[in-house]
Amino acid sequence: MSTDPRSIIRKVLITEKGTLLRETQRQYFFEVARDANKIEIKRAVESVFSVKVDTVQTMQLKGKVKRQGRWVGRRNDWKKAIVTLKADQKIELFEQI
Repeated sequence: MSTDPRSIIRKVLITEKGTLLRETQRQYFFEVARDANKIEIKRAVESVFSVKVDTVQTMQLKGKVKRQGRWVGRRNDWKKAIVTLKADQKIELFEQI
């Protein structure tokens, strides 16, 4: 299992749906390590961004099948986390975008 917070949070996901939920419900989307659990994700977000996390929802996503001519390949499976912050919290990184 990953112990470094920066290895648990792989990248921030910025989408139209994510932007809408961030503005209305304080929810932020992250791609996280596949072996990370909700407790580890919560601690990682709290330590990296200095905020208080209310809830964490996770989902396992299957990689897409892609073709290049006659060759077929697959993207990697990955895990998405939706992190809801407490009422008075926000991540400053997103406010600059």
